[in-house]
Amino acid sequence: MSETPAQSAAADPVSPYESFNSRKLHEAAERALDHYLAPAQIMATPYSPSSMFRVNPQTDTESLLANACDSLASATVMLGDFAGALEGPSRNTLLGIAQVVMLGELAVNQALDNVMPKE
Repeated sequence: MSETPAQSAAADPVSPYESFNSRKLHEAAERALDHYLAPAQIMATPYSPSSMFRVNPQTDTESLLANACDSLASATVMLGDFAGALEGPSRNTLLGIAQVVMLGELAVNQALDNVMPKE
């Protein structure tokens, strides 16, 4: 293992801080990247659901949870079928998504059991 002392930014021949102008250029580049890639701007936009489809507010909680559970179960099956047609990283990604959907299904099932306990 080679032991070489760490070089400071001032001694580094390819340092972006070689001169005052290069430091200013680097700071400008950082500001530009922050402006265009900052996740805070993405997260600051409030989510507003589409008004095209609406759930009847008169629908009881048990029916809503049962429907959500069926939808999540269907999504799990569709993701599993689609993942079966793929190989490699894409397949692993879909199987991971399917697992997250399945966890959501389990949570909805538990909420349904909490609302309407089995006798």
